[in-house]
Amino acid sequence: MQRLMSSPQLATGLLLLALVLAFSASLTQGAVSLSVWQVYGTLSGLLDDAYAQLVIIDIRLPRVVLGAIVGAGLAIAGAAMQGLFRNPLADPGLVGVSSGAALAAVMVIVLGGSWLKQWTAFWGYFALPVAAFAGGLLVTAVIYKVSTRNGRTDVALMLLAGIAINAITGAATGIMTYFATDEELRTLTFWSMGSLASASWVDVAIAGFPILCACGLLPLFARPLNAFLMGESVTRHSGFDVRRMKRLVISLTALAVGAAVAVSGVIGFVGLVAPHLVRLLVGPDHRWVLPLSAMMGAFLVVVSDIFARLLISPAELPIGLVMAAIGGPFFLWLLLQQRARVGF
Repeated sequence: MQRLMSSPQLATGLLLLALVLAFSASLTQGAVSLSVWQVYGTLSGLLDDAYAQLVIIDIRLPRVVLGAIVGAGLAIAGAAMQGLFRNPLADPGLVGVSSGAALAAVMVIVLGGSWLKQWTAFWGYFALPVAAFAGGLLVTAVIYKVSTRNGRTDVALMLLAGIAINAITGAATGIMTYFATDEELRTLTFWSMGSLASASWVDVAIAGFPILCACGLLPLFARPLNAFLMGESVTRHSGFDVRRMKRLVISLTALAVGAAVAVSGVIGFVGLVAPHLVRLLVGPDHRWVLPLSAMMGAFLVVVSDIFARLLISPAELPIGLVMAAIGGPFFLWLLLQQRARVGF
């Protein structure tokens, strides 16, 4: 793949600038427009405006920070999955990881006061994110087991398995929805399409630690993932413990996806679009793909959230719908690229 930028450092600088601009736009735009001076004056303490402090500190800042964290987690998880499966079509949403995490979270929401009462009593406030992590981990392991044999991944089988898992989890989620109360139903309906509307600093703390752990640890596997592009046997002969690497990458991927789904619901296609855009910029080297994918994912989610708030203001769209409108055509384009590559 020919990269568009000769210097990964340049791409890093441009992505940092894009993130700063996206943060600034997200803090100033919304149902209530604020000036740049109001935003940075409030954040720096130079402006004593109680109303601006309420809008910025308590509403918009946790929302934009949570969006960046969720986008980074989904994107770096997608990049790691694509490296592990050796295919750019792997995505936590497409292969069922997000829906597995979502089903586990929905079960906690609906059954937390009855059948899962002991679970919620034991984990307390962390019952939902831990359940989402477990659901994502289970689905990731199943997908890898089904689609990989002798170190080779059957992409068609992987996508078909993802379709089957999405169907199964969708049916189970529908059953949970049937038994939900009116209050739970309203929560599930908006949450299932992805939303940052109820973001708080508590959500930032809950999702921030596991996702930042994944973002910090996954780049350590850049070298074995680079070797993995040439095959599992090559990776093993290069001195890497393949089995250990697989388990750790799968666990960290599920950790990031589970934490993201637990606080924002299902936001698809971030893990597909962000890594591919990064590869177009800097090439396939995972030493750059993994960290830059996290930055690209943060940028995409923050910008998508701006559109979600502004398109039908003062109401807002679920951010999952905005990302689907972007990611769906992008996925079709990737499929056409794959078809042209194999000469079909």
